[in-house]
Amino acid sequence: MAKRFGYLAASLAVLTFSGAQAQTPSFNPDVTFQGSSLAGWHTLGSADWRAADGVISASGSGWLVLDRSYQDTGVYTQFRCEGDCDTGVLLRAHKTEQGGLEGIFVSIKGQELGAYNLTLDASGKEIARKKLRAAGGQIRFAPPAAPGGDAPRAMPPLRSGPAGVKMPMDRPAPGLKVNDWNEIELLLDADIVRGFLDDGSGQVSAATEDMDGYGPIALYVGGGSKVQFRNLAYRDLGVHVEPLEITGDRFRMQRVNPFYYGWSADAADFNRDGKMDIVSGPLIYFGPDYTRSREIYPAQAVNPSTNYSMMDWVEHAYDFTGDGWPDVMTTSHAGGGKEGAVLYVNPKGESRRWEHYQVVSPIDSEETVMGNVDGSGKPALVYEAEGYMRYATVDPANPTGKWIVHTVSERGPWAPHGVGVGDVNGDGKADILGAYGWWEQPATNAGSSLWKYHPEAFGRWGRTSAGGATMGVYDVNGDGLNDVVTVIQAHGWGIAWFEQKRSSTGEISFVKHVVMGRTAAESAGGVVFTEPHGSTVADVDDDGIPDFVVGKRYWSHLDDFYDPDPYGPAVLYWYRTVRDSKAPGGARLVPELINNHSGVGSDVLAVDLNGDGAMDIVTSTRSGTYIFWGKSTLRKKK
Repeated sequence: MAKRFGYLAASLAVLTFSGAQAQTPSFNPDVTFQGSSLAGWHTLGSADWRAADGVISASGSGWLVLDRSYQDTGVYTQFRCEGDCDTGVLLRAHKTEQGGLEGIFVSIKGQELGAYNLTLDASGKEIARKKLRAAGGQIRFAPPAAPGGDAPRAMPPLRSGPAGVKMPMDRPAPGLKVNDWNEIELLLDADIVRGFLDDGSGQVSAATEDMDGYGPIALYVGGGSKVQFRNLAYRDLGVHVEPLEITGDRFRMQRVNPFYYGWSADAADFNRDGKMDIVSGPLIYFGPDYTRSREIYPAQAVNPSTNYSMMDWVEHAYDFTGDGWPDVMTTSHAGGGKEGAVLYVNPKGESRRWEHYQVVSPIDSEETVMGNVDGSGKPALVYEAEGYMRYATVDPANPTGKWIVHTVSERGPWAPHGVGVGDVNGDGKADILGAYGWWEQPATNAGSSLWKYHPEAFGRWGRTSAGGATMGVYDVNGDGLNDVVTVIQAHGWGIAWFEQKRSSTGEISFVKHVVMGRTAAESAGGVVFTEPHGSTVADVDDDGIPDFVVGKRYWSHLDDFYDPDPYGPAVLYWYRTVRDSKAPGGARLVPELINNHSGVGSDVLAVDLNGDGAMDIVTSTRSGTYIFWGKSTLRKKK
């Protein structure tokens, strides 16, 4: 087994947020309003529109209409209402035969966020309004209307946490912040309009019933309201930019397969020829050149635009059966978690597909990790299911039968993203981490009792749930205490490292240091990208200090605007850990590009495939499976 388990076991052997997030659009704007002139805009109605220092102010009742037209559009603005709020944005505002305007209106009135087809007369007065039916989700084109109309959809409630324990973070409270700045982002693409208020506190997704509308953007203020707009930005979503491919100087790229079969990869010597092989989805690629492959289960490529690879979300390799031949395990939360973990048993050199057995079900987390949880030297599968944090171990008497499941937490709101294993408190035992904190392994009866829960916000809510990918546990700043490095929202923005602190009585707390936020100004090296859905820890530069490898999952929820910036470059970075006494917390994580086209799936594999002493990186994504061959370097002397 090439990835997580080996590194985490070594880590154990060696060691025997606060504040508001900066606001910014998820897209790269074509235009951001600045200055004090409304040139390029015209008005309808009686509202008084003014601009000063990039802020547009309005009172009365009326419209500020852009002189330029768009079809597919992204619009972002921050706004503040004095008193009752009655505002909104009109999109595709085309002329009617009567000289008025008709378009798609996203309305913010009181605490309501709604989408309508709106018609105005030539003076800007509303003469017709029709509420748009709900649509959206993980699709680009609206499905036909359901017979009998759309049933109202409500976000399911979160599970409550353990009794008497205050959760370290909550889902954003719905509704408008009164007499304060709010933000709204609108994404009108094809025949679906999506609106996101304050990055998740309010959402609307509706079918426009028309893809051909074309017209200006218009801001609205209702009678009796006073509204200010700032940081107004917009973009033509019909224009896509594909940057020229770049691979970092430290790496050489090999694309071993151009198709989408799965989200993950691992490595082992599956045919026992002394060369490391790669497994990704249904295919094993044989070393040393990885040009020859065969399937372990029936291989059928998936359309990356409209479908998911349901069987392989995370893949692990290890000799689970103990016969000396490495096996493969796939884990998936498909089917409401019922797919679970499937063990594929190595046929010991026979040229055929591998027999398979479901060994763990259900699994609800997208990420799973392997770790030496019980100190046996053998990997356990760590995951979340049915509201519990769990790990599962092979039954040595029946390795292809159901694994032995150990529940470590009480039932709670534990996120489907973000899971880690590592020795947080330095007692030589592996602890388990998630987006909501960490669970301390007890000194005895770890496999049959609940572990002590330590609340900590290792994630952040946004448009979707909190939590990242594989969480790193290592000593970032060299003070002898293990810290935590993690993505904080897999379907949004953010990477942070959490510096461990100890009180005089030994109590553990953490100080959050932002590595990547939503803006270049708050991000290391100015690097910002969304959907950081796969990560791992590895010593990439061979200096004896672990580094953090992470990238963007392109079309994370398919080919649509369900997620922030789904069409941004599919970057893959490694963050070099630099211990620096002058930096906050005594360390910096410095980004270095690996590639800007591959991205990641659900995790990243870091392993020395060819034994040259350089760390190689493997990713399996919607655009195929990639090897990034590391260039050999000498270990730096300390």
